[in-house]
Amino acid sequence: MSDSAAKDAATKNRITKHMNADHQDSLVRYLEHFAYLPPSLARGARIADLSLDSLTMVSSGIHTVIPLEPPMTSWHEARERLINMDNAAIAGLGRSDITVKEYSPPAGFDRVTLVITASMFLVFCTQRNFESGSLLYDNLLVNAPATASFLHTIQPWVFYPLVLIHIMEAVHLERSRLRHHSIPRWSWLWWSYVLTHLVEGAPSFFRFDRLVERKKRDKEKAKH
Repeated sequence: MSDSAAKDAATKNRITKHMNADHQDSLVRYLEHFAYLPPSLARGARIADLSLDSLTMVSSGIHTVIPLEPPMTSWHEARERLINMDNAAIAGLGRSDITVKEYSPPAGFDRVTLVITASMFLVFCTQRNFESGSLLYDNLLVNAPATASFLHTIQPWVFYPLVLIHIMEAVHLERSRLRHHSIPRWSWLWWSYVLTHLVEGAPSFFRFDRLVERKKRDKEKAKH
């Protein structure tokens, strides 16, 4: 192998390792946009091979070849070409250039709202909680039968709308934020946000938006 060929092989190997280790979100977008794979099949995408005229990727046991048009003339073009491909995928998929890869848990006052909302779910999950013999009734409501009767009556009108609202909000969170910021559906990160929102509700929207704004500022700083 000539020195030039050895240098090209080393460059190709370095690019492949870097993309697989640090830019899997971009690889997933390549498959979704250029190969029209659904997110469920694009998950876990990795580069299997890279040449000047094609990108061979594997995900979910599927090998996909994405032609590079026009072909690169040298490996020096690889970085710019891969960035341009990702930008095209982001635009084509309607995604943000900010990828969220970390979970932002409730903190500060958000923890208080989480506890309050979780308590409401537990208290209003069944009318039996407001009947004699229940832990709640025997310890808190035994001397307030009128209050217990009122809470017993309104239980369905509190619990089921609360569940429905939180489910609808979780769907909106997935469509407007999780998908938009390239969080893979059904991943542990996706479940972390969805399950937290199902309990917590609206505060998780604001917390997610603050995380995105912080990442935008960090990205802008990195340009200077």
